[in-house]
Amino acid sequence: MYERVVVTGMGAITPLGLDVDSTWQSLIAGHSGVDYITYFDPSAFETKIAAEVKGFDPGQYIPYKEARRMDRFTQLAIAATSQALEQSKLKINASNAADVGVIVGSGVGGMATLSSQYKVLLEQGPSRLSPFLSTMFINDIAAGQIAITFGMQGPNFCTVSACASGAHAIGEAYETIRRGDAQAMVAGGTDAAIVPIAIGAFNTMRAISTRNAEPQRASRPFDAQRDGFVLGEGAAVLILENSAHAEQRGAEILGEISGYAATADASHVTAPVAGGAGAALAMQRALQKANIAPEEVDYINAHGTATPLNDKAETEAIKTVFGAYAYKLPISSTKSMTGHLLGGAGSLEALISLLVIRNGIIPPTINLDYPDPDCDLDYVPHVARRAKVGVALSNSLGFGGHNATLILKAWG
Repeated sequence: MYERVVVTGMGAITPLGLDVDSTWQSLIAGHSGVDYITYFDPSAFETKIAAEVKGFDPGQYIPYKEARRMDRFTQLAIAATSQALEQSKLKINASNAADVGVIVGSGVGGMATLSSQYKVLLEQGPSRLSPFLSTMFINDIAAGQIAITFGMQGPNFCTVSACASGAHAIGEAYETIRRGDAQAMVAGGTDAAIVPIAIGAFNTMRAISTRNAEPQRASRPFDAQRDGFVLGEGAAVLILENSAHAEQRGAEILGEISGYAATADASHVTAPVAGGAGAALAMQRALQKANIAPEEVDYINAHGTATPLNDKAETEAIKTVFGAYAYKLPISSTKSMTGHLLGGAGSLEALISLLVIRNGIIPPTINLDYPDPDCDLDYVPHVARRAKVGVALSNSLGFGGHNATLILKAWG
């Protein structure tokens, strides 16, 4: 008998706000977090824009001495975890530490630290490298540092599946609780990769937008004039619990994770397989696991990166799974406002899906000015929409052909 898995806490540090509420208010207002890059001089790059997190002070969550020994992606994850734990009122102590685990995904880990330290190596030699380099750039260190900071001794690891990392983390944490290996899990994703080598690499593969003249209009999912994603940064974390455990301690239940599936395209390192077959299979399997018919889904938070191939393939996948009902189903890409958080994207979008269920408001897909004939579904253009949503589906698709789908529903 599998356990039911509920959400009791949420935390987020995003380009739209330094907590869940400010992020949500910006989303439903249709605000964009994209602007000119301030972390370095982007004048030599084709892309000069990104979705940076503004005003984040790690000292609000971590002693400064310890924060200096962490890459930004880890700092963001700890801050989001602190917020989620505060909302959930889950106290970690000797009596329950072994039953609480952490799975936090990251697509690229401490790229900023590795980049800066490689410069040190070349200019000053190996003796000048930081002794903390190894423990700052490895992808799994965010999960490890969360456990050290808050005392969780249960299952602890990192999912690394590019842009699907955060969704896979939530899905694997869900499975950990379902099979009884933990009573509660910290689950989410984080990345902070707005650094020269990342911008340069994405430029050379023609993956990111070069619409520099209009930063806030650059991320254009499903639009005929889309020219790539906008790189973002941030972290989002959920507290998942065995439903009986949550009810026993009197926690407020924010929603339920009722389905998860992971598949592979096994086709190409970056391009989705023709027709979005891998994404379609992930959606179908997640729905089957949740015992939910396609017509019971009320909203889809699409992966929706604004790359020409992704948006077309995801649209085709949705049509495969939902048939004629696809045209009645509201879909939005919140990446149009947040940019693409890489490993943080899937967890943020699962969190947003829960907020849609709780608040009855669907965030828009902004900048959808010129509908693509190949993307002809209801993407909730421009303006948020009130709707009763009991079941939401969130897609995350990563380089390497990784696909993850989460099904979230109202509790009750």
